[in-house]
Amino acid sequence: MKKKLLNRAAAIGVSALLAAGTAAMFTGCTTSNDPEVTITYSFNGEDYAVHYVLSRVDAPKTVQHFIELADAGFYDGLVVHDYQNYTMKAGGYRLVDGELVEVNYLEEVKRLEEEKDITFTQSVWADEARTIPLYSVYGEFSANGVEQENGKEYVHEEGALVMYYTDKGEGRETVWVERADGGADNDGNAYQELGYGYNSTTSLFYTFMGESRASADATYCVIGMATNYNEEMTNGLLAAINEYEDTLDEDDTFTTAQEAMPLNRYDYFRSVQTAGLTDDFETPVSMPIVIKSVTVDKY
Repeated sequence: MKKKLLNRAAAIGVSALLAAGTAAMFTGCTTSNDPEVTITYSFNGEDYAVHYVLSRVDAPKTVQHFIELADAGFYDGLVVHDYQNYTMKAGGYRLVDGELVEVNYLEEVKRLEEEKDITFTQSVWADEARTIPLYSVYGEFSANGVEQENGKEYVHEEGALVMYYTDKGEGRETVWVERADGGADNDGNAYQELGYGYNSTTSLFYTFMGESRASADATYCVIGMATNYNEEMTNGLLAAINEYEDTLDEDDTFTTAQEAMPLNRYDYFRSVQTAGLTDDFETPVSMPIVIKSVTVDKY
């Protein structure tokens, strides 16, 4: 699929993918200590270092989880697996001999914990006793009851860094979730059994390249904003992609359609693994966009 992002019209807003979820159950965390990260994308022999400021006010657990994955080197060498006209998705796939290969997330984070002697922040377990961690953070967005009194610090605007999640199938499984309010509005119980469908962050993220998509804020967690978007994206990576597209023959395409790609093949729940859930990707294959590194500049 050929795209001219520098000449594109404003990205089309899309409706929220999921209906409103559980009743309000989280409270915000206030701090001015904003972490900072740099995602270095490598494309066609050049590097583009995009700097992001993250928001612990909007999504404290999700931000911490992302920082820990970055510090552990989880993202290094992964690729942009879905390149659309308003999102550039990464964080869960490698290219091996031109084939898109899903990362076994659970096994990888367990390996990194043991190898680096760390513990990843999480808030989701498969059992009530919380002995089976899913190495995931329950979605810190309004459909899960996460509301900010003064509004969100970052929303779906050009340059937003967003955590996203795959479809788990409504009603298939439930999980036990740690409440951010400590149980104040849940009879003092800090944990609650909820549907797995809104289980949010493992490692998947995207950079938003549209002008506005407010409808997505309710169901996807914006964790940060690029500070050098024009320099490193508009006039950097995206310009380089456009220049590369100009070198292609009329019948050639920048991305390769990956239709009906199976999702959740390494999910903990067997019922989710075998549910037959799929998604369609547009993947840069012949000239991939590689996540060279995600480094934490400020904790």
